[in-house]
Amino acid sequence: MTVKNKYVNNAKISEGKFREIIKYFPLDLEANKTAILTNISRNTINKYLHKIRERISECCMQHSDISDMIKIDESYFGAKRVKGKRGRGASCKIKVFGLLKRGDKIYTQIVDNCSRKTLNP
Repeated sequence: MTVKNKYVNNAKISEGKFREIIKYFPLDLEANKTAILTNISRNTINKYLHKIRERISECCMQHSDISDMIKIDESYFGAKRVKGKRGRGASCKIKVFGLLKRGDKIYTQIVDNCSRKTLNP
C-alpha cells in the first residue's frame, strides 16, 4: 500500500493527515494530544514532529552565518534575593546561555547547568 504524499517521501500517511500534524505543530501540543486529535499513533506523531524540527534546524543553519565575531555568555535570571541561597547557586534562578553575533543576531537557550561539559557541545 503506497500513499501519495508530496511533502514526505515514502510516507505511510496521507497529505491530509500530514497537514493536520503541521496544523497542530505550532500549538506545541504533546504528542499524545496530537495523536488523539489526528487519530494517528503517538510513535508516528513523534517521528514526524522530530523530522519537522530537524528540517527547521537545517533551514535556520543555512540562513545563519555565525562565522563573524561572536560573544558567548551565560546569565542568571530570577529574583534578586530569596531566603536561602544567594548568587549563581540560587535554586530559583533560570540559567540562560547565549551567543551574540556582532551587528544583528542573538541566539539563546535555557540550560540546566552552566558547566563546561554542558556548554562546550
